[in-house]
Amino acid sequence: MLIKTYGSAVQGIEATTVSVEVHISAGIKYYIVGLPDNAVKESLRRVESALTASGFRMPRQKIVINLAPADIRKEGSAYDLAIAIGILAASGQLVSDKLASFLILGELSLDGTIQPIKGALPIAIQAREDGFKGMLLPEANAREAAVVSDLEVYGMKNIKAVADFIAGASRPDPLAVDNDSLFLKKTDHYDSDFADVRGQEHIKRALEIAAAGGHNAVLIGPPGSGKTMLAKRLPTILPPLSFEEALETTKIHSVSGKLTDTTALMTGRPFRSPHHTISDVALVGGGANPQPGEISLSHNGVLFLDELPEFRRAVLEVLRQPLESRQIAISRARFAVVYPASFMLIAAMNPCPCGFHNHPEKTCVCHPGMVHKYLGRISGPLMDRIDLHIEVTPVDFNAMTTPQKTEKSATIRERVVCARKIQTRRFSAYPHIHCNAQMGSRLVRDICSIDNAGQALLKTAMERLGLSARAYDRILKVSRTIADMAGSGGITTEHLAEAIQLRSLDRENWAN
Repeated sequence: MLIKTYGSAVQGIEATTVSVEVHISAGIKYYIVGLPDNAVKESLRRVESALTASGFRMPRQKIVINLAPADIRKEGSAYDLAIAIGILAASGQLVSDKLASFLILGELSLDGTIQPIKGALPIAIQAREDGFKGMLLPEANAREAAVVSDLEVYGMKNIKAVADFIAGASRPDPLAVDNDSLFLKKTDHYDSDFADVRGQEHIKRALEIAAAGGHNAVLIGPPGSGKTMLAKRLPTILPPLSFEEALETTKIHSVSGKLTDTTALMTGRPFRSPHHTISDVALVGGGANPQPGEISLSHNGVLFLDELPEFRRAVLEVLRQPLESRQIAISRARFAVVYPASFMLIAAMNPCPCGFHNHPEKTCVCHPGMVHKYLGRISGPLMDRIDLHIEVTPVDFNAMTTPQKTEKSATIRERVVCARKIQTRRFSAYPHIHCNAQMGSRLVRDICSIDNAGQALLKTAMERLGLSARAYDRILKVSRTIADMAGSGGITTEHLAEAIQLRSLDRENWAN
């Protein structure tokens, strides 16, 4: 007898429906075909034990299981449940007309309980597009999949519960998630706030500019000056995620298996801070079974690289292409996937090996040339993609102990949102550009025009401060953001002057 159930295969962050065809005939052997990996091939052993433990029987006949389409590699253990239900139906132990209406996914334990899977959200989205009525999947993944509207989602504990539902013996209610209340409730929830920061007003201003224009930034300062603390608070002033951004961000974390069973939708912008010993594959993604890397997990959020010069040069160089294209393409002999990677790069570093170059009180003990060598660990092309160079100085005792209240992140975020709205209107005709930092050179010339006084100021700054040619476009982009924050239609000399101050590392004598 031939029976079809339905599962799903995830490639990148997109899913493809897989038809699980089970045929039982005279014979004694089990076969799984359709390009399965080892985890799929092993599923029959798990299925046999799970069926026996749940009061069913495993047919002692020839069983052929085909996973179609056969040209897509099937990976992981999520097909266990669909295979088990198919075997029950093909052997006559389960009679139902619901099999064609539901997507069935889950890993089986030997006692018949259902273990969580990865990628439930993109699978649910594809199931709705393919016209399925609903999904049967592990309880731990149910809230994640229930975010998708117009799809009945049932969280199941074990294979017996699934069989009862399919046969009509039980009729549980589908899980319902109120997306609006969930989204609005948690959007502004953060554990840290800029109100906790004493002093450092010029650093807050620089980070506000970075957030308003989506600019990449590097924080340079001695140990203990607050670089990491300030960087961790940046997500609290970024514009809230839209529902579409939240859905896309959740898909990436779902595929990576990083969502908890209580997380239905990610409503806060991600903040990823990998250690400097990270490999290039862990950063960009890939591997034998392709998974998103840190840059994709930072999508719509912040990638923070602390102690930037300590990262291996090969690791840092792989950032160059994603910073421009906002996605990462991973091509291997057996597969090719594309992950989104639109993130803000925020880096922190000491100015020299000892950390006290240009310190107002402590003396740098580095030998001549060591500062240049230390900064040289970061290539020019990578530094070219960082718009803001922010010098962080230690906070004195009086500033730390002052009782004066400082601005909350919510107040700063309101100004950032206003500036982003201006940019949204400006780039409405450019679907792939959402903020000033994403402008190309040609668009910079069209949008960031300056008057004669501004040209004279910029020329003088480049000559006297020894600014490099690559700083020119960056200064104009940042100036445009500062003008947007001020509600100005044009870029003035004041906006240019502030942007010039935020290009420390381009100054010819900065490292001397």
